[in-house]
Amino acid sequence: MGADFIRPHIEASRDAIASLLGQEAEIARIAALCVETLKAGGKILTCGNGGSATDAMHLTEELVARYRSNRRALPSIALASDPSILTCIANDFGWDAVFARQVEAHGQRGDVLVGFTTSGQSENINRALRLARERGLVTVGFLGKGGGAARPLCDHAVVVASADTARIQEAHTLLLHLVCEAVERAFA
Repeated sequence: MGADFIRPHIEASRDAIASLLGQEAEIARIAALCVETLKAGGKILTCGNGGSATDAMHLTEELVARYRSNRRALPSIALASDPSILTCIANDFGWDAVFARQVEAHGQRGDVLVGFTTSGQSENINRALRLARERGLVTVGFLGKGGGAARPLCDHAVVVASADTARIQEAHTLLLHLVCEAVERAFA
């Protein structure tokens, strides 16, 4: 693997992250929404599949534990993090219900559901977004590939302009870190 292989990947990552430019106002609204929700005693629920599940867990662990500085623990639940819950729901209700069932259990009016999906086509994410809206949660999407079917289900969304899953996830990491920066400033 030489530089001729590596350079295009770095450039594609740069371009995916640069596609967030022009969406700063929406990113700021999402960060402020998360801060306001946490200050009001609400919680942040997160979900995603595969690498996006890891992004969802990453946001949750930064809120519950810490990002850069010590502050009080903040309520957040990563809906992809408990294999016994996931496999039970998948077995009894089907894979498309794994996140919606947990939104039903944990989501309350005023909470935020953040769905990470690179395609916007994951039915288990979309079903959770629909149910969250019905229950009065605010829905946020960190999306890619045009936003897919998830886009209209989100009250707030940031869409990474890339068709490459890896590059979209790299941009999603920046987005979740920006949320964490805003939270840390508010709760320091």
